[in-house]
Amino acid sequence: EAWKSLCTVVEHSGIFDSEKRQPHSRCMENTRVALRESLKEVLERRDQTNVWLSGLAGVGKTSIAFTLAEEMKKAGRLAATFFFSHKHAQVPGRIIPTLAYQLALTFPRIRGDIAQAIEKDEILLSPEKSRVDQMRELVINPLRVLRFRQEVPYAIIIDALDECFSSSEAARLVMLFTETLAGPDLPIIHLVFTSRPDAHIRAAMPPDVRQISLTNRDADTAQDVRFYLRESLDNIRTSRSAIFGWPPRPWPTEAEFETLVFKTGGLFIYAAMVVNFLSSVGQYPQQRLDLLLNKTSTVGADIDQFYRQIIATSENPSLHCKMLASIIRLVQPLPLSDLQELFHADKASLAVMLEAFSPVILNPPDGHGTVEIYHASLNDFMKDPRRSHGYHVDDAHAHEHLACRCLDLLTR
Repeated sequence: EAWKSLCTVVEHSGIFDSEKRQPHSRCMENTRVALRESLKEVLERRDQTNVWLSGLAGVGKTSIAFTLAEEMKKAGRLAATFFFSHKHAQVPGRIIPTLAYQLALTFPRIRGDIAQAIEKDEILLSPEKSRVDQMRELVINPLRVLRFRQEVPYAIIIDALDECFSSSEAARLVMLFTETLAGPDLPIIHLVFTSRPDAHIRAAMPPDVRQISLTNRDADTAQDVRFYLRESLDNIRTSRSAIFGWPPRPWPTEAEFETLVFKTGGLFIYAAMVVNFLSSVGQYPQQRLDLLLNKTSTVGADIDQFYRQIIATSENPSLHCKMLASIIRLVQPLPLSDLQELFHADKASLAVMLEAFSPVILNPPDGHGTVEIYHASLNDFMKDPRRSHGYHVDDAHAHEHLACRCLDLLTR
């Protein structure tokens, strides 16, 4: 019964390979090779070394964390993961129980100890329970029995701390994990954190943390983005024989490709959304490429310009931005069928908007699953009038739009 109770509070969206997190963001083969090797070397160490992978939005932190988690799981050395996400309504009090659930699967020996702790304290799994108590009873005490049984070091990977519930919660979790898992009577479990280089997270990190700063300016990242773009565009070219013929003719030109590489500015997320934009079904890749290249930019990685271009291609930017702002501000993502009910009066416009914004919105093709934004940077863009300019929709108007749609749904 205690184990069943634990299973009911697991935050599945926090587990790295959960179906709730589809499509999974992973590194393309032959990219980030040096960085991944460096991380694996650290995780081989027999003394606990914690790692903080920091970088601005879009540099590929989550892809690296996911790929590292996959590799560690394959090697039998992944203890647990928690991937924060603005797309899912995650509950703060479920983080430690979710880690405990995974630890019990990784180390079956401690499952009984975890269940016993839950039996002793009936509110141990409550969201209101002290995080310190949860950590001690569900994680630290059970792990102590493994001290002399462990042969290899393991890893716990915590991704996107900046998308945690609040800055204070993120800082508390960092200090809680790093301080409690460093005891001499515990097995060696390395902690790997990823986040933006926010000041509150930096202040919470212990002085001996191994910080790895990701930047879109280093040569390896630029080369990897170039490789990713080349492979992805070749895939579009070879899969659209009706447009490019067979054998497919060369596309794009070298000049167009170099301009596109410059525009991505070393940001993987920019490159990924460009590929989504060019590969949209029913659209001509060259026409879409012309649209991307027709505005010259003196600055690489101008992701705001990319978002504005996407919005400008829609039939009704004003209405579509209002819908987009409403979807972004939902407490949790909704399935397409529910959105169609919510925006009943504008159901046709909703379909057009989702098609026009397909490069930046995840819309499940089978109608199942939820409609979500592709990356947190779109949320930042829409909420900042200095970035979205005429496409900005403030909180008041977005909530007014949602409230009116809800009242319309109730009256119907």
